[in-house]
Amino acid sequence: MAAESTELTSTQKGAVAEAHIVAAALEHGIVVSRPVCEVRRYDLIFDARGALLRVQCKWARRRGNVVCINLRSSRHTPSGYVYDTYDAVEIDAVAAYCPEIARCYLLPIHVIDGRTAIHLRLAAAQNKQRIGVHWAQEYELGAIAQLGERRRGTPKVAG
Repeated sequence: MAAESTELTSTQKGAVAEAHIVAAALEHGIVVSRPVCEVRRYDLIFDARGALLRVQCKWARRRGNVVCINLRSSRHTPSGYVYDTYDAVEIDAVAAYCPEIARCYLLPIHVIDGRTAIHLRLAAAQNKQRIGVHWAQEYELGAIAQLGERRRGTPKVAG
């Protein structure tokens, strides 16, 4: 009998990421709903203090001191694969789970709109770059206490 591969398929990775994101949201008092059918580009709906957010779930990878989140989606059509990015018409945020560090992140649409990927820094860059850096800790799902304020682009956290 051949040994089974431990490499997860992209469908399995998506399911694992979604399960961790749901658990993290629930632990932080966010009510989570799932669409009945898959006709839209979001996977979950977060109800955080009355703000409803359409959330797309992603699997993230750690590469050194960076969490890499691919923001492209793909689907197979008769003419080949079609790749798309996300925008504010379709979703309000992307949530990502990084298994190497067991952390979930929530990125509002204004941060990722139209991008194909985003990198979240876990530690300072060796070249000391600070401008344009997205710090992972600022987007941890538990660190965002008021999603409604974050959604509008004001980086306020209740304390």
